[in-house]
Amino acid sequence: MGAFVKIIDAILFVMFAIAAVNAVLIDVQLCLPQNLFTSSLVELKNWYVREFDDYLGEEKPHFFVGLVWVELILQWPLLVANLYGILAAKPWYRTTCLLYGASFFTTMGAILPELLWSGKASNTMLMLYYPAVGFVILAILRGLLPPSTANTSTSGKRTTTSTSQPKYRKET
Repeated sequence: MGAFVKIIDAILFVMFAIAAVNAVLIDVQLCLPQNLFTSSLVELKNWYVREFDDYLGEEKPHFFVGLVWVELILQWPLLVANLYGILAAKPWYRTTCLLYGASFFTTMGAILPELLWSGKASNTMLMLYYPAVGFVILAILRGLLPPSTANTSTSGKRTTTSTSQPKYRKET
C-alpha cells in the first residue's frame, strides 16, 4: 500500500503544482482589473482562453468569478500547504488534501452542469475539465487513505498519565 500511496502523492504533487501556478498567472486575472497585470500575463490569459475555447474565462459570468474568488482565497493556500505537506511528509497532509478535494469538488459541481448544459463548451474545454474531476476524486481519496510509511512516526514516545495516589500526604 505504501508504494501505491507514494504514486498517488507524486501525481497529486504535479497536479497541485500546475493548479497553483495556473491560479497565480491566469485565474487571478479573472477577478482583478486588466491594468494591474503586465502585457505578457494578459497575453498568456488570452492565449489560454483562445487555445482551450474557454468561454467562461472570456465572458466571466458572475457565478464563475465568485468560484474563482473561492479558489484564490481558500483553495490556493491549501494547494501550497499540500505541496509543502508532500515534500516534508507532514502528518496533516491528508487533512489538507481532503479539505482541498472537498472544496474543489463543490466548485466542479457548479461548473460542470454549466459546461454540459449550456451548449457553449467546446470539446477542447471539456477535455480540460474532465481530468480535473479525476484529480479532485484522487485528492479526496488520498485524504481518506492511511498515511504512507514515510509519514508515520516510529519514535516510540508515549504520553502517560499518573493514576496512583501521591506518596506523601500532608495531614492536618
